[in-house]
Amino acid sequence: MTAQVTFSVIAVAVVSVMLILALAIYAVFSVDAIALERQKSFVRSGLAEQLTDLIREQQSVTVWDDSVINARAGNQDWMRDNLGEWMSSYYGHDRTYILDGKDRAIHVMKDGQTLPPAAFDDESAVLLPLVATLRERMARAQSEGDESQESKIVQDLVLLSGKPALVAVQPLIPDSQRLDIQPGTEYVDISVQLVDAALIKRIADHYLLEGMGLAATDPGIPASMPLTGSSGKTLGYLTWKPDRPGLALLVRAGPAIVAGGVLSLLLLAFLLRRLRRASQALQTSQNDAQYLAFHDTLTGLPNRALFEDRLDRALAAVRRGRGHMALLCIDLDRFKHVNDTLGHQAGDLLVKQASARLGDAIREIDTVARVGGDEFAVILVDIRDLRTAEETASRMLSDLREPFELMGDQVFISASIGIAIAPEFGTEPEELLRKADIALYEAKRGGRSCYQVFAGDMDDILKHKLLIERELRQALDADGPMDLAYQPVFAMDGQTLVGAVATLNWNRGGQGSLPGAQLVSIAAERGMIGELSRKMLRTVCAFLADTGAPWVAVALSPAFLRRERSAALVLDILADHGLAPSRLEIEIAESVLVDGDGATISALRTLREAGIRVCLDDFGTGASSLTTLRRHPVDKLKIDRSFVALLGGTDPAAAIVKSVTEMAAALGMRVAAEGVETAEQRTALAAFGCLEVQGPLMSPPLSSAQFERFARGKAARNAAGGGR
Repeated sequence: MTAQVTFSVIAVAVVSVMLILALAIYAVFSVDAIALERQKSFVRSGLAEQLTDLIREQQSVTVWDDSVINARAGNQDWMRDNLGEWMSSYYGHDRTYILDGKDRAIHVMKDGQTLPPAAFDDESAVLLPLVATLRERMARAQSEGDESQESKIVQDLVLLSGKPALVAVQPLIPDSQRLDIQPGTEYVDISVQLVDAALIKRIADHYLLEGMGLAATDPGIPASMPLTGSSGKTLGYLTWKPDRPGLALLVRAGPAIVAGGVLSLLLLAFLLRRLRRASQALQTSQNDAQYLAFHDTLTGLPNRALFEDRLDRALAAVRRGRGHMALLCIDLDRFKHVNDTLGHQAGDLLVKQASARLGDAIREIDTVARVGGDEFAVILVDIRDLRTAEETASRMLSDLREPFELMGDQVFISASIGIAIAPEFGTEPEELLRKADIALYEAKRGGRSCYQVFAGDMDDILKHKLLIERELRQALDADGPMDLAYQPVFAMDGQTLVGAVATLNWNRGGQGSLPGAQLVSIAAERGMIGELSRKMLRTVCAFLADTGAPWVAVALSPAFLRRERSAALVLDILADHGLAPSRLEIEIAESVLVDGDGATISALRTLREAGIRVCLDDFGTGASSLTTLRRHPVDKLKIDRSFVALLGGTDPAAAIVKSVTEMAAALGMRVAAEGVETAEQRTALAAFGCLEVQGPLMSPPLSSAQFERFARGKAARNAAGGGR
């Protein structure tokens, strides 16, 4: 009984071992078979890539006005330097034949040497049928109105001089509208690449195939692939030493299987499984690493490295005279607002969706790349003219204006696009990028949600701004106060001085003055807004300390307010001059509240809590709403001069001003008006409940010295009603 059990156990063990061995052997052969099929696929892909490269390289000279002109003129020197020997030395082509419209050879290159046209006769019997096929295809395409590139190409694998060869046949056609070629009379370029040791080595090196070679007859081994042309005739066989990963693993594991028995076999099977998974993981990791090196991880688009490579290639084609290309620099408008309000996850979703829309707006041959957080670049190759780039930009802008669904919220954005065309505006990458960036800046400066094409005067504008930047830096570095003017602000009686508004009008030392808004804009662009705002505040505070002005209002740029510690800087300057915060008023534009930048709003709240009043300047010209005013820190609304100027006429400005004053009263805000020019305007404003006025009717802007004399003359009345 025991022997029977032992026998059964042994039998089960033997059967188990045999099954395991059989499965192992099966796995080995399956892995090797899969590997062999993959290697055959590599060889096929390698041949296809070589033929594709041959066609692409040939097209670099066949679609060219100069090729048509010089071939038809029989210019042998030119054809040798550009179509024959040059194609051999630069691309490695083995044969080049140029045939005239009657399929007679006019230029022959073999193995890098120019030969008499009669040398074509040796291979004409094989190649002329391909030329005939090309002409039939082109004639059929002409009758059907087919202008595709495929109708102008014939490719095949043939036997030349006893060797398999890749052949591409294409017509010499112009790349512009200057030349008119009669259909059927086209000259033809035949490019030949022999399947020789050099070509085979390129395939083997690319796909890591060992011992690859060419056999004239069937070698009778699995690691071989026949070379077959369109005729169906086998022209030779490519062979290689097969990679057999399954057998290698089995040989390596053999000693452990014999020594360890059943347990060792089970352990080996486990290890083999783990090894296979590790190998696959390593291959996947390598593929991922290569992909990540040239693609953006968030969108899957080409990154800056791949973009620069493709831009180099596109411009190289332009330099060879192959048409035009366009570079589009794209920046998403209000992207920071989405990030600040909805979070970075929503920002990432927005970038992904925007990149998909940009990709849908271009052709397959074009490139869209992500080159920054919300910055994209597009390469449009082989375009007809500027209109093509403008149509693409318009399509992108339209697509990006459609709503985005982000985490349950519907978001609307736009984009700004700068366009530069090659070769019109340069054929060097750095030059074209710089000009596209300048055009992008002009698009942003022009109101965003639009595109701008680079123009020559943009360079002059940029140089002018750089000059202003240099002069402004010198002015900021110099000692002394800024040159400010002070607009007196009065109570509604027009006599009681209650404060002043500081305005910036920079005199450039004999080159005219620069409006304050333009100066602030340039300072913000060039990173000098902090220095400019600091100097303005110090000048205003020094003026307050030296005069009897109850308070002075100064406009602060959003670019300054969103800077870190901007509020602390304002309070420090007040403290340095020993001034109460109530003597300073901050003026902001409506866009500051509408944009809702978190850092800016936080700075305004800090200043207001310290006792500084906040005034919303030019109210009525922006897009602020009642909800916006209720949510944000504002003490006073200033009615824009455009509404004040219409008071007393038939325009509904009076109703608007009345509504503003009533709304401000309901929200607990004061109302001021600027640009008051007539007594009638002042009377109307007083009737509506406006409390402060400024304008030419009472006083123009004054220098600090003029204001001090003016204030002393009003001292008695200011003492009676100058406080707010």
